[in-house]
Amino acid sequence: MSENTKGNNFIEQLIVDDLNQNYSSDQLRFRFPPEPNGYLHIGHVKAICLNFGLGKKFQAPVNLRFDDTNPVKESKDFVDAIKKDISWLGFQWDKEVYASDYFEQLFEWALELIDKGLAYVDSQDSEAIASQKGTPTRAGTESPFRNRSTAENRTLFEEMAAGKHEEGSHVLRAKIDMASPNMLLRDPVMYRILFEPHHRTENQWFVYPMYDWTHGESDYIEQISHSLCTLEFKPHRELYDWFLNTLEPLKGLRPKQREFSRLNLSYTVTSKRKLAKLIEKGIVAGWDDPRMPTISGLRRRGYTPASLHKFVTTAGISKRENVIDVGLLEFCVREHLNEIAPRLHVVMNPVKLTITNFPEKLVEEVVGDLNPEDSSAGSRNIPFSKHLYIEKEDFKEEANRKFFRLTIGKEVRLKNAYIIKGESVIKNEKGEITEILCTYDPESKSGSGSAASQRKVKGTLHWVSQPHAQPIKVNLYDRLFLHESPDKSEQDFMDCINPDSHVVTTAYAEPYIKNAEKEDTFQFQRIGYFTVDPMSTNSSLVFNKTVGLRDSWSKK
Repeated sequence: MSENTKGNNFIEQLIVDDLNQNYSSDQLRFRFPPEPNGYLHIGHVKAICLNFGLGKKFQAPVNLRFDDTNPVKESKDFVDAIKKDISWLGFQWDKEVYASDYFEQLFEWALELIDKGLAYVDSQDSEAIASQKGTPTRAGTESPFRNRSTAENRTLFEEMAAGKHEEGSHVLRAKIDMASPNMLLRDPVMYRILFEPHHRTENQWFVYPMYDWTHGESDYIEQISHSLCTLEFKPHRELYDWFLNTLEPLKGLRPKQREFSRLNLSYTVTSKRKLAKLIEKGIVAGWDDPRMPTISGLRRRGYTPASLHKFVTTAGISKRENVIDVGLLEFCVREHLNEIAPRLHVVMNPVKLTITNFPEKLVEEVVGDLNPEDSSAGSRNIPFSKHLYIEKEDFKEEANRKFFRLTIGKEVRLKNAYIIKGESVIKNEKGEITEILCTYDPESKSGSGSAASQRKVKGTLHWVSQPHAQPIKVNLYDRLFLHESPDKSEQDFMDCINPDSHVVTTAYAEPYIKNAEKEDTFQFQRIGYFTVDPMSTNSSLVFNKTVGLRDSWSKK
């Protein structure tokens, strides 16, 4: 067995076993089948990377198939967003196909099932049908319409397709076993009537197939070798196979459905219905809001394809449901941005600092590496003057020994510049500090090679020259939910919203920030990683907080 065909997880091993038994490599074909009823989210990243990753590993084609069987909730806008997300992740599909491509064939096969006595039209409403399903320990009750004649069923179904019956008046059900231990086999609905225009077929159809009927048959039409689903579809596998068996004799490859655990993330909801509710209630600004777990939201926030790939690889493919700590995702993002993001001095909460023994009109330029992790990144010149901004929390008038930042009588280094010593403060009428007065050691300039430049002090602060400071708008984003499991909380998930998940502020940056372009990411030194919002204007760039330099939630 060649190195690239060794199985690294149980799905890959399944495929390797098939190749060693009765499959040939040219029979392998995979698919990613999203519903175009919303934007893709972090859970889909796992499925995307799995299916397209298998295609790459086994040199097999991968189809992008849209499961567009519900025109009520689907749109072309969602289709376009999904394609954009997959491409951004770095994947390209072999064929772009749609379940709606197969509506005619699916309809013909449904008529065959009617002719075989394996499907019937039920004229009960949905409540009556649900009430007859039974329970896992009690058999269901057969519909009074279950034994309609083949001719009547065919006529009614063709009339349904012609739009001659009202919505909800009839459905087509498979005739399987109302006593089956698997409740999904208790005469599942195959078609329902919908008078809704479809984003591709427009007003051609008045009946639309259900997912379980569409899924396996679409896989068969496309000759998908391995149809990979998340674990909630495991009970559906028996129905998947039953529907395929009705098409016997099969010509060509028989697709296999196999299941893996979905990606559940702490402090996150991924239900499209719930995500849509967040938008509807104005909690977030849209599907691409940077607080949303959608791929578009993560991209806008500044997450990278490489970091998402690393995350799903680290999380792994398993057969058992578990919840992944969102901190792992943030770690993967932080680790990648540390490698690629330029460093800048930016002060978020400024207080004025004046160096009393620095010449009033002198402006020096100090040099700072753009990224010490990347020697090819180069450096930039940073203006240094008598009047600076530092962070308010970096100064205390009085402090204990464990405070390693600036205080009266204590020395710290200004990063890339000089060592300064706190001397005194100026306060306003309320007793608030408005200015810190310091002195500096002229011989201590970083990189000068002098003995003083080698002198060690415990604290290092970032800063910005006040006359050269560039005001920038910053969106401070935090986790959208306060509860670790908002889906399982005793409260409604809407009651777990973090009221401080989005705070807008103005920060002050060194002049290099003027080189920023949309979607550029920077490390604001000692603060975190920030990305230029792609929706901001060229004349007024807005920075989104991508992730902090460390996990600020680990102590909460």
